[in-house]
Amino acid sequence: MTTPSAFRFPRLDTDAPRYSVGLMAGTSLDGIDAALVRIEGAGDAIRVQTLATCYLPYTPDERAGLLRLIESGALAELCAWDAYLGARFAQAAQAVMAQAAPPRVDFIGSHGQTVWHAPDAQALHTPTPNTLQIGQPDVIAARVGAPVVADFRTRDMAYGGQGAPLVPIVDWLLLRHDTESRAALNLGGMANLTVLPAGGAPDAIRAFDTGPANALIDLAVQQGTDGAQTFDRDGALADAGEAHTPLLEWLLQHPYFQQPPPKSTGRETFGRALLEEIHARFPNLPLPTLVSTLTELTAATIADALQRWVLPDCPIRRLIVSGGGLHNRALMRRLARRLPPLTLESSAAYGIDPDFKEAVAFAVLADRFLQGLPATYPNTTGASRPTLAGKLALP
Repeated sequence: MTTPSAFRFPRLDTDAPRYSVGLMAGTSLDGIDAALVRIEGAGDAIRVQTLATCYLPYTPDERAGLLRLIESGALAELCAWDAYLGARFAQAAQAVMAQAAPPRVDFIGSHGQTVWHAPDAQALHTPTPNTLQIGQPDVIAARVGAPVVADFRTRDMAYGGQGAPLVPIVDWLLLRHDTESRAALNLGGMANLTVLPAGGAPDAIRAFDTGPANALIDLAVQQGTDGAQTFDRDGALADAGEAHTPLLEWLLQHPYFQQPPPKSTGRETFGRALLEEIHARFPNLPLPTLVSTLTELTAATIADALQRWVLPDCPIRRLIVSGGGLHNRALMRRLARRLPPLTLESSAAYGIDPDFKEAVAFAVLADRFLQGLPATYPNTTGASRPTLAGKLALP
């Protein structure tokens, strides 16, 4: 069998600095994050400096269109949105490049916009794990004039993995410590954990999605305010209500929370269909009560995941948090209350902008792909072997 390290991008010179743009759009469907970074070094000894960041929000029509696509879209719409978002991702790359005026951009790493993620799917009674991220990389490459690494999830799935989470190797590269065990928590649409044992090698990383972070909260706020608000700013709605105990207990019985890692999830499980079931089972809940309950669900399932599957064999003392949920004060207070032994810190304390960590990560993941180095491991995604992540589109 040919090893992943045999596949190398011939023009990548690891003796020189590389300038890379990372592009990310998450399950929260709020917009596109872009980060321009400078990368030095090779292998597992790289140094990453963020030179500029840029956020390109989706318009209300784009957000609504993407939600329709995910929930009931036709094939023609899917193809059109793939090309359309390719152009939007290219705009984000051009905008962040204009901020810093780098000497060049050597390559781009684009996660794309996830529209479907089904690691447990079947077709004709046959397991068919699948995932789809759109935002056509050939369009990005043509518009920007730089190679694009994209489609980071499918090869991992081909080797039996969940295709997610993808950022753990970047957490290890940027946040590991020789003598202190740590965990990184990303609070995007979904919440995912990376466990970094002290002094551990990449194959010692453990990672998994704990469940929803912001996705259900955002949907409830959008629906409950007729679109006037798209998220619970500062956790104000959650603070205005009290968690509804019967609803919380019912939600905590969801089978995903009982499933041991490695595991991953998305809007297919924790999205509009679940919110509609909540409304059917628990009608007429005031919006602050519903949002407070969903915020408590996020805190409770993260804390339970740490206590059940992490702390017994890896006594971490530090949780490094990133993602939009970091700004939800109600969520962070409730999480801290459920995890009193742990120090909760923003990734900003380690030089990583918490709002752009995943965009930075995809710039780094593209570099790792072009070096021919694996990005996913059995303990992070469940893949049967360390696996390269990405495919290359040339301008």
